[in-house]
Amino acid sequence: MSNLKPFIRVAVTGAAGQICYSLLANICKGEMFGADQPVVLHLLDITPALGALRGVTLELEDCSFPLLVDFVVTDKPAEAFADVDVAILVGAMPRREGMVRADLLKANAGIFKAQGAALAAHAKPSVRVLVVGNPANTNALIALTTGSSLPKSAFTALTFLDHNRLKAQVACKLGVAVADVRNTFIWGNHSKTQYPDVSHGTVTNADGSLSRVMDLAESAWARDELVTTVQTRGAAVIKARKLSSAMSAAKAITDHMRTWWFGTEPDDIVSMAIYSDGTHYGVAEGIIFSFPVTIDAATGDINVVDGLDIDAFSQSMLDKTQAELIDEREAALAFLAESNL
Repeated sequence: MSNLKPFIRVAVTGAAGQICYSLLANICKGEMFGADQPVVLHLLDITPALGALRGVTLELEDCSFPLLVDFVVTDKPAEAFADVDVAILVGAMPRREGMVRADLLKANAGIFKAQGAALAAHAKPSVRVLVVGNPANTNALIALTTGSSLPKSAFTALTFLDHNRLKAQVACKLGVAVADVRNTFIWGNHSKTQYPDVSHGTVTNADGSLSRVMDLAESAWARDELVTTVQTRGAAVIKARKLSSAMSAAKAITDHMRTWWFGTEPDDIVSMAIYSDGTHYGVAEGIIFSFPVTIDAATGDINVVDGLDIDAFSQSMLDKTQAELIDEREAALAFLAESNL
């Protein structure tokens, strides 16, 4: 292939897992960074998974991706994050039977502290980090806290999966194409307290005019059934598939990073969980909170969309998800302090 850009280095953790089985192909096909962007993959997983990861790399070779320059396989974060431009942190301790959310926070605190420190020490200063492993918002905050030499704006958490789920539900309800649904977004935590918001959503009609989602759908549906469906969609997938979301998660990760890399489309708003500086919609400083955002194509800057009207119902939902994130932050920081992780 001619006219290719210089390669970039992309780290992916949990690389032997089922999400990455779809995700790595998306990266190598150019769906994330463009059809002219070669990549070197840095693949990290725990030591017992290196055998399975070797199988994944055999398949990467067999695919003969023109954009895949090389790959690094390792169980060492320092090696995985060396000089990387992008880090996608998929791997995390999964919730096991009998575990509550606090157990999950504690189990992941050490993992993301170590990865945050390794990123700060070894990645490029311009690295862009996406945390996927749950609880994603608070895991991102831990990585940000320990990787404090990097800018806070370098760290994001994935709510694009919820964003995509929301758009799809609206499109199904109204009988329109997903591409015609705009300005619906996710507030808060990637959890059952998230707020899928359609109060500012629009649908593009055949003649190019816009209709408000709330003029086309019942208010009760938008505030009850829709919210519950999006909040619990992951559980519905597990119940039906007996496995967690993988294909849709890989697609959402691809969407998130592609949008961060190339910027948002004109007049569109997307959902990303970013560090809250305390200046938007009354959300407290010091948590990773999903906001409606636009992204500058030239700089990659993520900008919260301010000035949206927040009615009483929406405010109550924002307050609930914010409270959960503050509780998670305090619990995670206490775990770090108690164990000196």
